[in-house]
Amino acid sequence: MLINFSRIFCTLITLVIGVFVVQNAGIMLNAGDKPVIDPAVLERTRESVRMLDDLYKTAVVSITDKYIEDQLHTPAAAVAKDVFKAMKAKGWHSARLVDATGKPKNEDNLPHSDFEKNAVAQIKLGKANYEEIGEVNGKPMLRVGTVVPGVMKQCAVCHGTKDGKVQGDIIYVLPIK
Repeated sequence: MLINFSRIFCTLITLVIGVFVVQNAGIMLNAGDKPVIDPAVLERTRESVRMLDDLYKTAVVSITDKYIEDQLHTPAAAVAKDVFKAMKAKGWHSARLVDATGKPKNEDNLPHSDFEKNAVAQIKLGKANYEEIGEVNGKPMLRVGTVVPGVMKQCAVCHGTKDGKVQGDIIYVLPIK
């Protein structure tokens, strides 16, 4: 069966763009030029992360359920990575899958930054997510790591984990605006 991934990508991108277009500004600078973040603006950014997390995880599970029958096919996570790349290229946000098992299929999926390492450690301790507020190029950013558990038998084929066990994190970096 031929899958029209471009239609899936366009739908996902349209949903994400719609959310970010409606966000308002709410960041002021104090005397030290450090951003003072309005709590309501930070909460809207957190809400965006929750929406993105639901969207990406639902897409991966749905694609796996409907199109992936065995490990010989491209895993749905590859589709998620393509969407992550498109979102970053368009300047919306960045997201990436990070391994928490210590035995990734791809070494590039290991946690790289201190934030990613902290997020994996916190998720493995049972937290559903972990966040930090930081800056990228002088702009305030919300960094969030969310748990990626094995939810289907197909997950175990590639990752060797049981249903419900932590496989990794999705790491999000969103501008606070």
